[in-house]
Amino acid sequence: MNRYNHFEILQFAIKWLLISLFIGGAVGSASAFFLEALHWATDWREAHKWIIWLLPIGGTAVGLLYHYFGKDVEGGNNQLIEEMQQPRKIVSLLMTPFVFFGTIVTHFFGGSAGREGTAVQMGGSIADQLSYILKPDAETRKVIIAAGVSAGFASVFGTPLAGAVFGLEMAIINKVNYKAIVPCFLSALLANYVTTAWGVPHTQYAISSITEVNVETMSYMLLASVCFGLAGLMFSTLTKYLGSLYARFIAFAPLRPFVGGVIIALLVFVVGHTRYIGLGVPTIVDAFTVELPSYDFMAKIIFTAITLGAGYKGGEVTPLFFVGATLGNALSGVIPLPMDLLAGCGFVAVFAAAANTPLACLLMGIELFGSGSASFIGLACVVAFLFSSHTGIYKSQLVGYSKGMIARKDNKKLYEND
Repeated sequence: MNRYNHFEILQFAIKWLLISLFIGGAVGSASAFFLEALHWATDWREAHKWIIWLLPIGGTAVGLLYHYFGKDVEGGNNQLIEEMQQPRKIVSLLMTPFVFFGTIVTHFFGGSAGREGTAVQMGGSIADQLSYILKPDAETRKVIIAAGVSAGFASVFGTPLAGAVFGLEMAIINKVNYKAIVPCFLSALLANYVTTAWGVPHTQYAISSITEVNVETMSYMLLASVCFGLAGLMFSTLTKYLGSLYARFIAFAPLRPFVGGVIIALLVFVVGHTRYIGLGVPTIVDAFTVELPSYDFMAKIIFTAITLGAGYKGGEVTPLFFVGATLGNALSGVIPLPMDLLAGCGFVAVFAAAANTPLACLLMGIELFGSGSASFIGLACVVAFLFSSHTGIYKSQLVGYSKGMIARKDNKKLYEND
């Protein structure tokens, strides 16, 4: 390699290090503040459960806010994906406060949603503000947004490797933009460090059992993985279907959260507890060690699909963790594998199926649970991904290569009619 190439590499490294320092610092700090606010909202709601009856009002308020003042940012994750595919317009910084406020309202009043969508939107919109200063070309701007997405994902879950790859996988199924690997990795690593430096902890999970890798155990995991893939498919399909149902019968978008909020509040009253609203982290933790009702995963799918289909803000990933962990817990009653192994593999595999990000989920599993179960985690993520069909929680994802015929390029959106 000649001196000129060395100099080019040095320039490249310094440029993206400086950009990643800004993205990591800004997004990591935003995620820390968001996680603390989310923790407060959850604790307050659980201490004052009557507030759930006001969910329709809170949802309508957020709906009106987006309808009248947030038209430029209502696309959320799909808007970021579209900008990573074909850059057109710099994402407004308003996306950050709007999705932040909308998500806190969702959790404060008792909707069933996650936090990944918020962190990703904050990360992508904050990072894209650099485009005003740097005036990058289209390809560079794609990388900047991907780095912001990686930073948001990594900092909210405490998984920098998974966050880095998530930013690479998110936009196009079966096609990774390796041009962005250095910025995504640096931004994810720095954002996670900054969030931790603010003193914000992440939930700890563990697969304690040691399971031998052999034909029998892998065959059982293969069977479980098919179930995880179908659960991810069910989650994505039901959420999309209910969203279209709301739109068909309620023309004025801000009224959809009102109807969805009424349904959720009534369901909470009927079931008599708040297990299926909010993030559901305590139940996810229990799924590794305590036998849970076998219908928990299905109940969470229904509660979350009703919430997100109605237009509430937040994300899908933590509910997907809930669905996967509790499904794995239920399967441990019929599949002779350890409960914590099935819960952990379900945790990441259902997410891999619904988000179409198997590599990020494999890395997340290793970061969260250690490398001891990596073979089972890898099998679960890949098989679940294959069995989820060409559907997913991000409707603007393009199909780079078909899951069934890897050599055939489709280059179509998941939902062409949307």
